[in-house]
Amino acid sequence: MNDKSFIQLQQVTKIYHKGSLEIKAVNQVSLTIHSGEFLSIMGPSGCGKTSLLHLLGGLEPPTIGEVIFNDVDLAKMGDRELSHFRNRNVGFVFQSYNLLAGLKVLENVMLPLHYAGYPKQVCQQRALEAVRQLGVETRLDHYPAELSGGEEQRVAIARALVTKPQILLADEPTGNLDSANRDQILDLFRKFHALGTTILLVSHDPKVTTAAQRTLQMMDGQLKGNGKA
Repeated sequence: MNDKSFIQLQQVTKIYHKGSLEIKAVNQVSLTIHSGEFLSIMGPSGCGKTSLLHLLGGLEPPTIGEVIFNDVDLAKMGDRELSHFRNRNVGFVFQSYNLLAGLKVLENVMLPLHYAGYPKQVCQQRALEAVRQLGVETRLDHYPAELSGGEEQRVAIARALVTKPQILLADEPTGNLDSANRDQILDLFRKFHALGTTILLVSHDPKVTTAAQRTLQMMDGQLKGNGKA
């Protein structure tokens, strides 16, 4: 593992307002992630795991604190810069898959490359490579509704990896799967980590810790344990 930390959260707090109610979804969190690391964060639903991922991936700005990615403060980026940053550097995998119902498998996987401005032929070639790596090449012409849950998640992971991001952020990626499919997805994460992908996976399922190098606990918006490795 590279000793150089490339993502740091420094005393980050994220506050949401619901009417007069103030909710600290993330509360004074400091975290260091190293290039090439596989980190899991465990915690119950509502503890702030998803908000933490959104901060790390530049989907939302912190209310207080800094999110530093390769020495760049994400809060200082404009919307267009952040969109470009996410497309080039971050792969997102969601529990609900977030595949577009009106697009076939290959089209869904091609989408991030299309947004990045790659020529159509390059999009197709790289999407085919990603689909083959995830073992769903026989489902290219199928729509998401025609896939099993395990197949949908494989396609979602292929889409997240097709841009060859610096980090893969996975939000409860096994939450909707049975134990057999869960184990297969965890094996895929191990495979891509072994190839050099940095992975942060959040879950409430203790089984996912078997795939990670380091595990932290999250409760009430705070990380329990040392956020530094």
